[in-house]
Amino acid sequence: MLLLFPFLGSVHLFDWDEINFAEIAREMLVTGKWWLVQIDFVPFEEKPPLFAWLQALSMHLFGVSEFAARFPNALCGVFTLLALYHLGRRLKDGAFGLLWVLCYGGSWLPFFYFKSGIIDPWFNLFIFGGVWFAAKPYLGKRSPSPLNFFLSGLFIGLAVLTKGPVGLLLFGATLLAYLGWHRFRNFPTVGEQGAFAAGFLMFGGVWFVLELLQGREETLLGFLRYHIRLLTTPDAGHGGPFFYHFLVLLVGVFPASVFALGEMRKSPDEGAVSTFRHWMLLLLAVVLIVFSLVQTKILHYSSLAYFPISFLAALYLRRRLDDRAVLPGWMRGLGTFLGVALGLLLVALPLFSRFKERILATGWIRDPFALGNLQAEVEWQGWEFLIGVVFLEAAAYFFGRKKPATSRLLLLFPLTALTVFLSLAVLAPRVEAVTQRAAIEFYESLQGADAYVYPLGFKSYAHLFYTRKGPETALRGRPKEWLLSGSIDKPAYFVCKVHRLEQYLKTYPELEVLDRRNGYIFLRRQPPKAGSGGGEGH
Repeated sequence: MLLLFPFLGSVHLFDWDEINFAEIAREMLVTGKWWLVQIDFVPFEEKPPLFAWLQALSMHLFGVSEFAARFPNALCGVFTLLALYHLGRRLKDGAFGLLWVLCYGGSWLPFFYFKSGIIDPWFNLFIFGGVWFAAKPYLGKRSPSPLNFFLSGLFIGLAVLTKGPVGLLLFGATLLAYLGWHRFRNFPTVGEQGAFAAGFLMFGGVWFVLELLQGREETLLGFLRYHIRLLTTPDAGHGGPFFYHFLVLLVGVFPASVFALGEMRKSPDEGAVSTFRHWMLLLLAVVLIVFSLVQTKILHYSSLAYFPISFLAALYLRRRLDDRAVLPGWMRGLGTFLGVALGLLLVALPLFSRFKERILATGWIRDPFALGNLQAEVEWQGWEFLIGVVFLEAAAYFFGRKKPATSRLLLLFPLTALTVFLSLAVLAPRVEAVTQRAAIEFYESLQGADAYVYPLGFKSYAHLFYTRKGPETALRGRPKEWLLSGSIDKPAYFVCKVHRLEQYLKTYPELEVLDRRNGYIFLRRQPPKAGSGGGEGH
């Protein structure tokens, strides 16, 4: 809690995902329609409501803020780490439970996402809960267990209610892979299947049934079409190579990923640990295969794999602690390389600012918007690069020694968590100042204004959340052309990027430039005067 809760609100929410989810929750509070998922006060077909309910409840308690939007995931971090300790102790002993907690909470992306406002930490916890309860009857002598399958279905239903049907897909593929590997022996009984369905429908189906009862079939169809499209086509330019998620998990789940690789060979463990290890290997394989085949490649899509990776890493480290064995050379080399590379990245961020003028003078950066971003005035104290220096030196020390003591190597995990904590508290606000703060401060200046606000030429949800937009200024399906050339009834403010300014001014001469900051241009269009004959824009 000391690492997860502080500084949650120290930086604006980042576009798109963080602001997208927070805006859904805010609009629930504004309208009082908690069953209706909306963006800009029109139905939003991409997400179910559970995570928005958690954020809306948090905003009800703490007010609409960055802290409130991120608080549910910090709470999820507490629940997740306590659950891992509890399960690790049941599978093996308390020491293994602590190792599992260290490997999960002390790796880069797992810790980072607990400090964010995106859906995935809860989504992943629910799927993992479903896998655990489905696996539980197979960990000992197999006997019918309707209660475990009921709880499994309940958790998978919560996962679907959090993010969508991909939760059921990932669980179902893992279960079928396990059963298929064992030639479908001990297939769930009819009673277990019924218990799973009952648990699943208890939560997972309730929102969908209510949508149907309220006559919003088109919203549900759009929801299904959206998720099918995500699986089959690159969405919003988020494409990538087949090996994208292999690389993301290797680097992003450092240092646990390095140790997990050592657990890929045949394990000497027996009994419940060996069986659950098999489940975790299959879950990891399913995540990698599914999201490598999916055309849309986004960093957090493979975040469910953090559970099996941290479990395998904990198993490997526990064995090394017991055997007092030396790490193999390839592991020391890979760990040193990744640790130094991540540390150098943290060193480079503040040092880039110190030498920014010289770098810009070389002409290497040609993009006008990027050049504008880099004009942002960011105050650095001069010591920030030490965060990266300490981390890379520690990684090089712990991994680079020929005979590192595994017990001392474990210190790398809390050090990693502390590094991510400091990076989010110290570096993230300065990165945000360069990338988006100018636009967000403009939106904040329009809070309470009786005006329309709209981004031109780029997708964003920031103008909705940070203007605290109300239903009275929603476009309600009217195209942006109406704002740019139609008979608007109140002023319209726009944000565009610098390289698009000339195009918009030429096409829409009524636009006036109000200001320009850090690559963003702020414009306004006044309502047409009576008798001016402005077009309807429909």
